[in-house]
Amino acid sequence: MTDSRDAGQAAPIYITMVAGLLFLALAFFAVGQAGATRNSAQSGADAAALAAAQESRDRFAEELLTNFFMPGYLDNIFNGSPVGPVIGCAAARQLADKNGVEVKPNGCNALGGTSWGFTVDVRTQEPMGDNILPGTEDKKAEATATAVVEPRCMFKPAEDDGESEENPEPGEEGEEEPSLPGELVCNGRGLDLDPKNLVLPDMSVLFSVRLAED
Repeated sequence: MTDSRDAGQAAPIYITMVAGLLFLALAFFAVGQAGATRNSAQSGADAAALAAAQESRDRFAEELLTNFFMPGYLDNIFNGSPVGPVIGCAAARQLADKNGVEVKPNGCNALGGTSWGFTVDVRTQEPMGDNILPGTEDKKAEATATAVVEPRCMFKPAEDDGESEENPEPGEEGEEEPSLPGELVCNGRGLDLDPKNLVLPDMSVLFSVRLAED
C-alpha cells in the first residue's frame, strides 16, 4: 500500500519535470531558430554588399582604359583614393533576392567621399514564424553590411631622364608612338602592357573587394 501511494504522489512530479524539460527544449529551439534567421539575414546582407561593390569595380574598366594615359591619373587611382561608379545596387537587390532577403527601401548606398564601396541594409523576406517567443511571429530579421573596393596594385611613374628629342620620329600616321606613363606593380610583379594595343587585365586583378570591418 505504501509503495502504491508513493508512486501516485511521485507521478505528478515526474509529469511536471518532463513538461519543464519539454518547455526548455522548445525555448532553446526557438532561440536557435531566431539566431539562424538573423544569421541568414547577415549572410544575405554580406552577399548583397559584395555584389554591389563588384558590379561597380567591373564597370570601372571602361573609365580606367579611357583615362589610362592622362597625366597623374594612374597615380591618383592606385596610390591615392580611387572612387569608381556608384552603379551597383541593382546587382545587390538581385543577389539579395536569391538569398531570401530583400534590400530595404533606400537601403543601398554608395559610401561617397573618398571611400569606394556600398552599404546595404536588408531584411528577411519571410517573418520568423510561430514559435514559443511571443511577439516574434511577424517580425523579420534585419542586417547591414558594407563592402569596399581597394587597389591590389601600386603605380610607379616612369622616370623622367630630362632628355627629350627635338624631332621625334613620327609613327605610321605622323604621330608619336605612345608610351606607358609608368608601371603597374601587382603582387610584386609589373604588368606587361602594350601601349600600342592596350588591353587591361580583369578588374579583379587590379582591385579587390572585401567586407569592411566594423
